[in-house]
Amino acid sequence: MNASIQLRNLAISDYRTYLFAGLFVIGNILLPQLAHLMPNGGLIFLPIYFFTLIAAYKYGLMAGLLTAVLSPVLNYAFFGMPPAAFLPAILVKSAFLAIAAFAAAKYFKNISILALVIVVVAYQLLGSAVEWVIVKDINLAVQDLKLGLPGMFLQIFGGYIVLKALAKY
Repeated sequence: MNASIQLRNLAISDYRTYLFAGLFVIGNILLPQLAHLMPNGGLIFLPIYFFTLIAAYKYGLMAGLLTAVLSPVLNYAFFGMPPAAFLPAILVKSAFLAIAAFAAAKYFKNISILALVIVVVAYQLLGSAVEWVIVKDINLAVQDLKLGLPGMFLQIFGGYIVLKALAKY
């Protein structure tokens, strides 16, 4: 179940960094809108993170971090979601996701379910720890771990499928 990936670690000065980040931000705006059609869809499917994983794993740290930061900020600006109180924690988790995905792609040099499991577990655990410090409520900090398992599976298996499809390019 491994597929080779050519990590394109795009530089901050490369116009493609902004092009790809912009496309992935659009995805991270549209996917949450679909998820929110279902009650608690955002909490269950964690859609704000999906394209951040793809951006960082395939196009590098800068594309991933731009996607990680701009997606929640623009979602909040346009739709008021995520709520302002949760924005800092989501930004932290998004940044951890971008860093973990970039590091995994660089280390493993391929697309595998194992690599994506490591990415998702790493950003969720680190992000939940920081969220606990921010919100000072362990139940709220581990909410993604309790409700977001379908979203984590979507990131792992859906991410695998998308990354495998992008590996050709």
